[in-house]
Amino acid sequence: MTNSTPTPVVLRSEEIMGLLPHRYPFALVDRVIEHEPGERAVAIKNVTLNEPQFQGHFPDRPLMPGVLIVEAMAQVGGLIVTQMPDLPKGLFVFAGIDGVRFRRPVVPGDQLVISCELVSLKRKRFGKVRAEATVDKQVVCSGDLMFSLVD
Repeated sequence: MTNSTPTPVVLRSEEIMGLLPHRYPFALVDRVIEHEPGERAVAIKNVTLNEPQFQGHFPDRPLMPGVLIVEAMAQVGGLIVTQMPDLPKGLFVFAGIDGVRFRRPVVPGDQLVISCELVSLKRKRFGKVRAEATVDKQVVCSGDLMFSLVD
């Protein structure tokens, strides 16, 4: 009897650094806890007070900037396509953001659980992922992210 449920693939920070070009302070994925290359991924971003954005956003009430939450979601989306063997190698960048909504603040001490699913891939150069970030199982941000391969 075969198991129809895929075995989760866990990626640690060292492996993530081998797949994504991002480095400190812009490496925003700490661990991948589920991964089906070319289909979906679930990852963790631990939010800590030691991150540089909290010096100015905001000194008396540290909040994770929404653009960094979206960037973290995009990086998880990038992990979906990095291991697809039929895609050309190169740098995939944002091409659009649709329907992104922020539902509650993210603060130091929170753990973002980011889920992304590939919605479409066209001509091996343009793609779309549906992304959602949660803290304590409550949605903090969701939306569709588009990307394209730059030459």
